[in-house]
Amino acid sequence: MSAEDTKPKTEEVTSTPQPPTSNVFAMFGGAKKEKKEEEKEEEKEVKKETEGETAEEEEADVHFEPLVQLEKVDVKTNEEEEEVLYKVRAKLFRFHGDTKEWKERGTGDVKFLKHKQSGKVRILMRRDKTLKICANHLISADYELKANIGSDRSWVYNVTADIAEGEPEAQTLAIRFGTKENADKFKEHFEEATGASKK
Repeated sequence: MSAEDTKPKTEEVTSTPQPPTSNVFAMFGGAKKEKKEEEKEEEKEVKKETEGETAEEEEADVHFEPLVQLEKVDVKTNEEEEEVLYKVRAKLFRFHGDTKEWKERGTGDVKFLKHKQSGKVRILMRRDKTLKICANHLISADYELKANIGSDRSWVYNVTADIAEGEPEAQTLAIRFGTKENADKFKEHFEEATGASKK
C-alpha cells in the first residue's frame, strides 16, 4: 500500500470547495443592491410622513392682521349725472396735420352720454386697461360723419373742441368698428344727437 492510501478520508471531504459566502458577493457589488432597496423603502416611508405633515399644515387656519388699514374710496368718473345712450367697442385715430398722417389714439369702449339736466350729448372713449380718456367732446349740430374711403366700418368727422388731453382742441378723428352693423348703429346715434342739439 502506498502512503496516499493510508491518508484518512476525512481530509478529502474537507478539501471539497464550499459555496461562496456573502462576503464574496459584496466584493462584486451584490450586497449594495440589497442596501439600495432598503434605502428606497426608507425614503418612501419618510416621504409619506412628510406628506402627512404638509397636509396637516395646510389645514391650519392662520389669520394675519394687516399692517395698514385702507379706507374705501369712491372714484368719481364725472359720468354720474349722465345716462349711457349707446356703448360700443371701437378704435380711434387722429389726423396730424403737420405730418399729414393718421395716428392711433386708442382702442376701447366709446359711449354716447346724455346729461340728465341739460340734455346735451357727448362722446366719451376710454382706452382698454388704463381707462385713460382718448376722446371727450360734445356733439354739435354742425358735426357730420363722412364715410372713410374704402371702408364701410369706419367714419371720419371734425371736432371743434375735444378735451381728452386737457385743453379744448380742434381735431379730425376717424373711428373704426369691428362690424358694419356697429358702424351703422354709431351713425344712427350720432345723427340723433346732432338733431337734438339743433333744437
